Amino acid sequence: MAGPLEWLRARWLRARAARSQQKTDTSRPAPKTPLAATLIVAVSIALIVALAAWYLVQPQPLLVQGEADATRIDIAARVDGRVAERLVSRGQNIPAGKVLITISNPELVAQLKQAEAARDVAIADFKRIEVGTRAEVVAQRRAALASAEASERLAQQTYDRTRQLTARDFASVQKLDEATASLDVARRAQQQAKLALEEAINGYTVEERGVAKAAVVKAEAAITTLKAQVAELVVSSPIAAQVYHANVDPGEYVSPGVPLLSLVDISDVWLRFDLREDLTKGLKINDRFDVRVPALGDRTITVEVRRIATRGEYAGWRATRATGDFDLRTFEVRAYPVEPVPGLRPGMSVYADWKKRP
Repeated sequence: MAGPLEWLRARWLRARAARSQQKTDTSRPAPKTPLAATLIVAVSIALIVALAAWYLVQPQPLLVQGEADATRIDIAARVDGRVAERLVSRGQNIPAGKVLITISNPELVAQLKQAEAARDVAIADFKRIEVGTRAEVVAQRRAALASAEASERLAQQTYDRTRQLTARDFASVQKLDEATASLDVARRAQQQAKLALEEAINGYTVEERGVAKAAVVKAEAAITTLKAQVAELVVSSPIAAQVYHANVDPGEYVSPGVPLLSLVDISDVWLRFDLREDLTKGLKINDRFDVRVPALGDRTITVEVRRIATRGEYAGWRATRATGDFDLRTFEVRAYPVEPVPGLRPGMSVYADWKKRP
């Protein structure tokens, strides 16, 4: 037992000595702070307070953000078919007239060949009518008229003899009726042959020539329409632009009106701002102001307002309070750079201090 008691007593003595030392250290006087350090701290606090007050009284900038945009063209198919080849890729710069896509439509090409054949038939028929009746046909109808006249003379002679015999009771009345009917038939055949010969000699009428000519015009119009459709199988760029988006790949089937590609005109870039109507106060067409482009190293460029137009009802600024406030419409402001800005591309953000605007 003596061992543990001695250990506890030694520990109590050490703790008592430590407390005595702490009382001795706290009883010593604290060193005095220099006056210069006090003044420095006071001046620093006063300076901070003054800077904060100055910052609070300064007018805060009103920054409005916009976005660069450009003329965008959606190229759509005017005929149906299957995409045979796409000759451009996204981001590629292309000149005007560059072939973009070719479409395969064998049925349309076959229709064009069929229309061309029908046109040739119509032209041949029109030339036939223009030439008139062939000499062989005229000779044939003249011979037919001579034969009809001979038959009519024979029928006349037969009728005369039968009439005389009937008058003397050497022939029956039935024979006379038959001779009369044969004479009438012969006269009608002779008249028909005469008219056919006159038709062959005079040729085709003006109306028949007009119908043949109209058939040629109709066939040529059909060919023109089909040629225009076949030409649409090759889709070209109407302007010099950059391929913004490609919607189809080779092998896909497309229909008329389906967008194939989207082109963007990099040379026609403008800046678009969507502003509340209260921010457009005093803003006029041809006004100029400065904007900054973060993507170009926060470069400052001068732009000119070319368009101020209201947006749809869906683009309104709704009031945050039920009373004492009202809704505001949104206006689209389109501004163009006064001078060309290399590197300015659609989609880049821009901002302007609206309070510093002239």
